Amino acid sequence: MTVRIIVDGEPVTGVAGQSVAGVLLASGRMSWRTTRSGAPRGVFCGIGACFDCLLTVNGVPDVRACRRPAVDGDEIRTQTRQEDA
Repeated sequence: MTVRIIVDGEPVTGVAGQSVAGVLLASGRMSWRTTRSGAPRGVFCGIGACFDCLLTVNGVPDVRACRRPAVDGDEIRTQTRQEDA
């Protein structure tokens, strides 16, 4: 079974049971957040111990993409922590 999520307004499909991070990585996205210095971040630890894979899911900020199962219809927004943002 497939799931369809929306990432920054674009549809992305994945496999039921995949984490949001898994869906993003499988679609070719290696990063989806930036630090204050502008450095790209995506999955680092993959087990929820760090905070590199944070994004906003259905309006809730700071969700760890590696821990959150992708659900059909999820609306995902990437995050930035850039000082000028």
